[in-house]
Amino acid sequence: MADIQTETPEARGFIPLLPTAAKERRHLLGQWLFSGHRLDMHEEQVKTHPWYLVLWLTGVDYFSTLGYQPGIALLAAGSISPFATAILIAVTLLCALPIYSQVAFRSYVGQGSIAMLENLLAGWWGKVFVLVLLGFAATDFVITMTLSAADATQHAIENPYLHPYLGDARMAITIGLLALLALVFLRGFSEAIGLATFVAIPYLLLNLVVLARGLAEIAQHPAYLPKWREALAVRGDWTGIAIASALIFPRLALGLSGFETGVSVMPLIRGSRNDATSEVPHGRISATRKLLTTAALIMSVMLLLSSFVTTLLVPEEAYRTGGKAAGRAIAYLAHQQLGTGFGTVYDISTILILWLRAHPRWRGCSI
Repeated sequence: MADIQTETPEARGFIPLLPTAAKERRHLLGQWLFSGHRLDMHEEQVKTHPWYLVLWLTGVDYFSTLGYQPGIALLAAGSISPFATAILIAVTLLCALPIYSQVAFRSYVGQGSIAMLENLLAGWWGKVFVLVLLGFAATDFVITMTLSAADATQHAIENPYLHPYLGDARMAITIGLLALLALVFLRGFSEAIGLATFVAIPYLLLNLVVLARGLAEIAQHPAYLPKWREALAVRGDWTGIAIASALIFPRLALGLSGFETGVSVMPLIRGSRNDATSEVPHGRISATRKLLTTAALIMSVMLLLSSFVTTLLVPEEAYRTGGKAAGRAIAYLAHQQLGTGFGTVYDISTILILWLRAHPRWRGCSI
């Protein structure tokens, strides 16, 4: 009996997988497959940053929708796009922001809303419900990845300088971008915060320049406003416009996943000194709420401005399917109002942020 009790697992034919085994593997791909680590990270390290730097990490997911959201809004809502966008902003500030502020308080380790539901809902019904939500999340990820890559392709093809070289090979370019993205996904990012800041801030500034130029164009040519009112009159009275806007606005809610990203990156946010000794990291929670609020306010202003400017300045034939502004309304205005040189700079910035947005690591704290 003593021999049986002292018999080691190795003697029985079991070889335990020690924690050091993954580090001893010779192939980096094997380390990534077996341990889940990035190929450029051999030890688990989480470096925290001020919330206003992590904001741009969230912004790659959230702010990048400006690349195609105004064009989709025009296609879906037409002249009532500003009203549908205003409803979207109200839902964002009055519903999504308070909800995710609570998620940040209750899931401060970065698990997100779905993990909260998993803890709150017990039994098999709860597990099935969470699995269904995960299915929706996976679908959202695939749609976001392909939509972002496809719209980056659209910006590249419609650029006057790139079109002679790229032609109309939309499918080939999109697949090429996704394939390159897969390689970057395997390699990982060693400094995601700095890269996000480098990409997102210039992108927002370029959008502000285009929208400011659009507002100046509207102010210099007041005839745009009567034309817009005539288009609204076709839609009926204000009650009909409000009902139509309420029915259309869900099609415009393309960037709300940025809130989920905002809470998933909480482990990267630097809190207060008291967080180390407190059971609940109130400093990190407060900083995350500042991040979510700032992101929501920035995006609300940008969406309202972009919907108003594009509705008045982009002609209907341009934003329809196959038109020059289809899926790239702000880029269309950048070329029209500020010239091909500035428009090309805007296209490059948009292509870069859309391509990075499709990267899966922007959606989790494992970056």
